Parts: sequence; C-alpha cells; structure tokens
Amino acid sequence: MAKEDYYKLLGVERNASDAEIKKSYRSMAMKFHPDRNKDNPEAAETKFKQIKEAYEVLSDAQKRSAYDQFGHAGVDGSGGRAGGFTSESFSDVFGDVFGDIFGGGGGKQRGAQRGSDLRYNLELTLEEAVSGTESKLRVPVLVACKECDSTGAKKGSSPVICSTCHGHGQVRMQQGFFSVQQACPTCRGTGKQIKDPCGVCRGDGRVQETKTLSAKIPAGVDTGDRIRLAGEGEAGERGAPAGDLYVQIHVKDHAIFTRDGANLYCEVPISFGSACLGDEISVPTLQGKVMLKVPSETQTGKLFRLRGKGVKPVRGGAVGDLICKVNIETPVHLTKEQKALIEQLNASLTGGGKQHSPQEHSWTDGVKSFFDKLTG
Repeated sequence: MAKEDYYKLLGVERNASDAEIKKSYRSMAMKFHPDRNKDNPEAAETKFKQIKEAYEVLSDAQKRSAYDQFGHAGVDGSGGRAGGFTSESFSDVFGDVFGDIFGGGGGKQRGAQRGSDLRYNLELTLEEAVSGTESKLRVPVLVACKECDSTGAKKGSSPVICSTCHGHGQVRMQQGFFSVQQACPTCRGTGKQIKDPCGVCRGDGRVQETKTLSAKIPAGVDTGDRIRLAGEGEAGERGAPAGDLYVQIHVKDHAIFTRDGANLYCEVPISFGSACLGDEISVPTLQGKVMLKVPSETQTGKLFRLRGKGVKPVRGGAVGDLICKVNIETPVHLTKEQKALIEQLNASLTGGGKQHSPQEHSWTDGVKSFFDKLTG
C-alpha cells in the first residue's frame, strides 16, 4: 500500500517553515492519540504512527531535502522505524510541548551557566558626582576555586557521568497521561557527578572572597545611574564566564545645593537693606565663589540664573545653570533705637500716596473684591 504524502499527513504546504511543521505535528499527535480515541484505538494508533514518521522526516533538514527530491524512496529506513506504539513515543510530544514551561530541555543536558550579575550600591557626594571620582569597592563574591581549577573535583580526579540521568541532564516524570521533563536533581542538569569533591570549594567549583575593585565614576552621574563592570560579578560554573557587577549610584543630599538634571538650585538669604537698596553679594558655586549683583527693590523669592555654573550631564549636552532664589530676612533682636527708626520708615512709606508694597496692595484689593462678591 502506497504511503501517504508526509506534507498532507501533517496538513501543511511543501514550503512550510519548521515552526509550522512543529505546530501542526503537536496538534495532530494529540488529536490521534489512542487514549483520546477510545472508540477506535487501533485506527488512531496507525494514524499517530504515520504522523510521527512524517514529523521525524520533515523536522530533519537533511531528511526533508532527500524526501523533497526523491519522495519516500529517499528516506526509506529513516522515517519508518516507528514500530509498535509505546507510551514513550507519545510522551516525547508532551516533553516538546511543555518542556519550556516546566524546565525541560528535550533531553539535552544543561551547559555550564554564566555567573550571576551583582549589584553594588555606591553613595557619592554631590561634588564627587559632578566632577567624577575613582572609588574603591569591597565586594563579597564567588570566584573560581584555584585548588580544583573550578571543576569541583578533588585534584587528580574528574567528574563522572551522572548515575541518575546517565549524562542527559534531564529526567522524565510520568504523571498519568502527562510526561514532564525537568533538570536532574542529582547533577542539577549538568549530566555529571562529582564523586570526590574538592576540599576547598566542596564540589561547587567556586569559593567566597571579598574583592577590592577600583571603579572610575565619570563626571556628571546622578542618582539612578548605573555603571557596569564587565566580568566582575560571580564566577560561572565550571569555568563559564563570570557575570557583571553593576554599580548603582546614589548621590547624597547636599547642605546648600539641590540638583535637577543639569541645573543646580540654592537659596540665598539677603538682608532687608540689601533688598531695598541693591547690593553685590557672594554666592557659592561648585567651582568657587562668584559675585551676584542684586538690584534695588528686589522681592523675596526672585530667581537669578548663573549660566554655566551647573552640571555637565554624563551623557553629553550643555552645562547646566545655577539658579539662586533670594530670601529676604526680617531683622531680629532690634534695639529701641532701631525699632524707632523702622517706625519712622514705615510711617514714611505709608504716607505720600505712593504704593511702596505692590504685592500687599494687590492682595488687599483681591480680598476686598472677594468679600464684595459674597455680600453682593
């Protein structure tokens, strides 16, 4: 009896991709499993064997090429070895379908794993963050064991094939209708066991150490920035590459300045007389003191911008500015003579018809208008 075309068996076109062939195979294999066809298990078993045979050929690039050129004659003996149906043949389907979910790997052993990445929280002063610095870091980390050269086995011995999974790194667990593959609990998926472990690392291949590293912090970093030190994380398993160390930046609060991006902000207290008459005052910057000219009749809360006295961003761009907010201080601890002089000044300011306190008068007018609306 002539064999049915493999593409038709799987319900795909001849130019179907590997993913399409795999998807169709999963669907049809589950559909024709004998346990799902109690009314006619023999016919279902025959169909399932044909589907599995078709998938074994079309999922293999070399076999598929031969089949495309010569038909069944090109693959005789390669795709027809299904024989009698067994529970193991169907469990392969579920190992493929659910392998990614439950940690299965299709029977492949797990290779040596790259080391874990680490995080180090580094606190900097504002001055260090703005100008850049070099910091010494003491990092507790797993490093490769020198005694066993990271193999985990005692010097002079070697790991052996795992007796549980026989080197596959995976074991299959059967639970009724389902079969799930997972990493071998004995060798943790490596496929090898250490019969005579190293006395220093106790078979892990790595030991705990505290490394002292030097980290160059570029100028302009800010809270939330992260610096990567490649290969300074934990050592990988059995000589695999080490992970990375990420230095997480946190800039401490400053006594004078507040940072917002590239700009710096500070509050500058000035005397009542300086605000009234104008003055030139000394203002701190991260580069040193500068003189700020305050015009006469300056109001509290006024902002003055000192260009280029801020921060140069670490990712490039123009240097920010320093924004100074002036706060006018009310005189305290007044003597009788000083109080008398202020009373004279106040009397002079409230007389003569001129408005010397524009905000006070506008606020008063606003309050009056508010109450007029309420009573009106």
